Amino acid sequence: MAFVPLLFFSCENSSLGMVGTMPPSHQLWNELVKANVKADGMVDYRGFIREKPKLETYLKLLSENAPDRKTWPKNEQLAYWINAYNAFTVKLIIDHYPVQSIRDLGPSLKIPGLKDVWHYEFFQIGGVDASLDEIEHGILRKEFDEPRIHFAINCASVSCPPLLNEAFTSEKLESQLNKVALAFVNDRLRNRISADRAELSSIFSWFKEDFTKKGTLIDFLNRYSQVKLKPDAKISFLDYNWALNE
Repeated sequence: MAFVPLLFFSCENSSLGMVGTMPPSHQLWNELVKANVKADGMVDYRGFIREKPKLETYLKLLSENAPDRKTWPKNEQLAYWINAYNAFTVKLIIDHYPVQSIRDLGPSLKIPGLKDVWHYEFFQIGGVDASLDEIEHGILRKEFDEPRIHFAINCASVSCPPLLNEAFTSEKLESQLNKVALAFVNDRLRNRISADRAELSSIFSWFKEDFTKKGTLIDFLNRYSQVKLKPDAKISFLDYNWALNE
């Protein structure tokens, strides 16, 4: 989850897509996260390493079945990209495990000109080299007017919204996005909200424009927060913990 929003690709004008593809099953990913992600979102990366062949099979399925944006329903596309971001992030970690933080991987790769690990093109979508940054900023943020994606994608860090221990699917997408939004906003490890004051995850600062398209940040928070903020509540942002979420 790089927090400098550089746009590279979109479903509209990029080659990260294929004509005539069918939405793949996310059952393998569902099995993997159910087995290796705890209810609190902490991840058993050693468990993923033991099941790496299954993960690689799922990633190959994603790589060879990029969304056809002309024929796939919007929810199919959105579920695909969320799962792809999360699954390829897990691959990135287990390919370099053990690691203290995902941010450490950028310098360790020693690739000339590489800005950070999120710009590392270590997989393909539809035969085109791709990165996590392209999925997050060029596709998810640009092509889908859906701020809840920030609670659905996981950057392998403690302060990130927890990795959901089930695959996102088109049929359940709305309820799943509501579930992760409610869980994250009301998680006192990541947000501390009272009527007069809110100490928020830095995600709400980095991506404020995504949360304020239909009102103020307080308006957005009050849709999900169990404690309702006053319109003049004081807002501040917490430091982000980039330690690995294991």
